[in-house]
Amino acid sequence: MAAKKTKGRQKIQMKRIENEDGRLITFSKRRSGIYKKASELVTLTGSEIAILVFSQSGKPFSFGHPSIEAVANRFMGLNQPVNDNTHPLVEAHRQLLRQLDEEKEREKVLKQMRRGKETQPRWWETPVNELNHQELLQMDATIDNLHKTFLARLNEKTAAASSSMAPPMYFHHK
Repeated sequence: MAAKKTKGRQKIQMKRIENEDGRLITFSKRRSGIYKKASELVTLTGSEIAILVFSQSGKPFSFGHPSIEAVANRFMGLNQPVNDNTHPLVEAHRQLLRQLDEEKEREKVLKQMRRGKETQPRWWETPVNELNHQELLQMDATIDNLHKTFLARLNEKTAAASSSMAPPMYFHHK
């Protein structure tokens, strides 16, 4: 068994990061994480949210739904309509995240359904002595239909393969 290449996820002591590059990377990652959680909160609860963060250099970063201005006005008791100037790319990104989450949920449901089907025997695997009269009749009809379909397909293939050669062989159902 190979040794781990990374230390994995570890608890970080809450103190100022002395390495400037490390501090900038952490700021960027944590800011993105906060925005993602805020977007999830909006999606799940329909709440309005605003986050404003200033980097160490003083550069402002913000996230708001429906917008920073709308949330600030509501907070201050101003009911003025505000232009929602959320950048279209930001809104498209939010929509893609929502769709990705929906697809992940669909995948979970499909996996659960698949697991459920794997535990149930298929109709042709059920021992015949465990079937009642109605189930036996249904199985007989299903097998009969399957046999007819098989013969029809076999005749099609045989006819197509031998159309330029000898006369076709036909298989008949009893």
